[in-house]
Amino acid sequence: MTATLDGQPHFQTNGTPLKDALSPYLRFHAEQSVQWHPWNPQTLELARTLDKPILLSIGYSACHWCQVMSQESFADPVVAAILNEHFISVVVDREELPDLDRVGQLCHQLLTGRQGAWPLNLFLSPTDQTPFYGGTYFPRLAAQGIPPFPDLLTGLISYFRAERASIEAQNQRLRQVLHQLEATPPTAGLDTTELLAQARQQLEERFDAAEGGFGEAPKFAHPALIEYLLACWAHTAASEEPDLKALYMATLTLTRMAEGGLYDHVGGGFFRHCTDRAWTIPHFEKMLPDQGLLIGLYAQAAIATGESLFRAAAQGCADWIIQHLQLASGGFGSSLSADTHGEEGSYYLWDSAKVQDELPADLRDVVVARFNLDAPANFKDKGWHLYARRSLFDVAKALRLEASETQERLADALKQLRQWRYARPAPACDEKTLPAYNALAIRGLAIAARTLGRVDYAQAASRALSFVRETHWKGGRLKSVAFNGKTTGHACLDDYVFLADAALQLLQCRYDADDLRFCIELTDAALLHFEDLHGGGFWFTAHDADVFLERGKVFHDSSVPSSNGIAASVLQILGYLLGEERYLTSARNVLNAAATVMTAHPTSHVTLLSALQRQQHPACLVILRGPRSEVRQWSDALAPLYSPDTFVLPLHNEASGLPEGLSTKPVSEVAVAYLSCGSKSLSSANSLSALIRQLRDHIPA
Repeated sequence: MTATLDGQPHFQTNGTPLKDALSPYLRFHAEQSVQWHPWNPQTLELARTLDKPILLSIGYSACHWCQVMSQESFADPVVAAILNEHFISVVVDREELPDLDRVGQLCHQLLTGRQGAWPLNLFLSPTDQTPFYGGTYFPRLAAQGIPPFPDLLTGLISYFRAERASIEAQNQRLRQVLHQLEATPPTAGLDTTELLAQARQQLEERFDAAEGGFGEAPKFAHPALIEYLLACWAHTAASEEPDLKALYMATLTLTRMAEGGLYDHVGGGFFRHCTDRAWTIPHFEKMLPDQGLLIGLYAQAAIATGESLFRAAAQGCADWIIQHLQLASGGFGSSLSADTHGEEGSYYLWDSAKVQDELPADLRDVVVARFNLDAPANFKDKGWHLYARRSLFDVAKALRLEASETQERLADALKQLRQWRYARPAPACDEKTLPAYNALAIRGLAIAARTLGRVDYAQAASRALSFVRETHWKGGRLKSVAFNGKTTGHACLDDYVFLADAALQLLQCRYDADDLRFCIELTDAALLHFEDLHGGGFWFTAHDADVFLERGKVFHDSSVPSSNGIAASVLQILGYLLGEERYLTSARNVLNAAATVMTAHPTSHVTLLSALQRQQHPACLVILRGPRSEVRQWSDALAPLYSPDTFVLPLHNEASGLPEGLSTKPVSEVAVAYLSCGSKSLSSANSLSALIRQLRDHIPA
């Protein structure tokens, strides 16, 4: 039964009933008594006509507190009666409408002075949809200084009716501030050297020298910051004063995350974030974009340092998404929920006494020593969440074992724990596919395939890219969501540019004419539908998309990289690779448009800073030409060399459908490499040793 109190069906944002929604988060609300409406012009007009404020509730399926609020607050009949009588209620999956969520989070921050989260609940004026009150989780009963949700709703209605003039005045001020924040006047002539030095210094000031990472709890991975630090070290590695502190900050953080509770030691993959400074206890959702970013990051760190822990983390994460998130269609689902039957983390917790009783003694001792399993429960007195308290070296020393024997016993113990876990009810998987999320997974798998020598990862990435092209790409535009063969929605900038970037990474594993063509089509579509031809840079939404309050540009890095930063990087690589000056011009315009925000907050814009550095020191492009086997041999030899500013395209003689910028490289009976740095062509290399020497000479230090 999906009828509301007045007999009308629940709807999702495209006007179909919630029970038929592509999003499991929306389907989850289908049985509730709250009369949910779609986010569309008809709903907004209804709110104006009835003069009722809009409750805009935004969440997603893997979010623990979103589920708690749905099960407790929105399921309460008193809450439903108040909402149905006095409000127009709209529920939105933030992964389906990221543009709505982005502006909503910014409004919440302006209204409350606090960072937003999910669920995000905003109360909007019916006249202009401007939020006049907002918050995150609202409990059904009073908790932590928050009044009961029914009382809050009743108070808001009274306030709305009595203080319309005050609300309108506040709305006007909010919109003015929002417009000022979203306006980014272009600036040329940045002092790149000074800005990069400032960002590097600020990262060191923010660094947690004891536990790794940046800032206090809650602790997020911030892959963009760590990748930036690795690049800072790489750019100076051959100089007289290599930036070893940057390397230390990156590797300590990576070690703490991989050994701590952010990583799933039994099943593989990383959780969303940790609630404490020491990386021990996470929120238990597993999100596809986090996995993709961390796979690529750990794979790069593995070849940069030779650290086996980093290789294991990259492979454990990659294996996990292929096994648990890749669908039969080839695409990747979005996430695995934090909850199982309403219990957060229950799938991942262990009864310490039971584990010690049931594991064989030789395996038990290693597990207890490695994960401190003889201590009291560490998660709400419900069980033990594994995190490494001792290194494998210390465990081996304590148990008087050889390192290899310790590793083998630990692997056997974790295999047994994994089998026990698989017998439990598993968290729900959100199987809707999103282009941007899939793109980050494809990118990570492609990097790991190339650097770690895993052909199976490249195959998984190729299947996913083919799926997105066949399912989401319709008439030269991307559909934002797909589920069970159905697609809907208009994609945002990150869908286009993340996919183009992913295709470029996959092309470094093997040349595919369809992938290169798709990359170019995506880039051209982004330029056509998203570029700001007057101010530079790219809008987050397309020119023909509906706009919620302000049509802004995303310059800053968040849990995912800056879409403008990735756009600039893609345009730089494609511009030099294909000899397309229009791409290079647009890349420069992005950086000019972002100059003000980069200068004001450098560490929030490291993806753009990386593109800025590549504008000053262009990436080194290597095009390999010759017989397939020799090109593969050269490509494999270059892959383990950590060089974040080198792009290698293995173009064997049988490659067809070459664009004009590549067709000038003739077939060759023996392998040959064509090198260029930006628009400057370097001499070709006829041997692998000569190629490596030239790369060392021309990579900036």
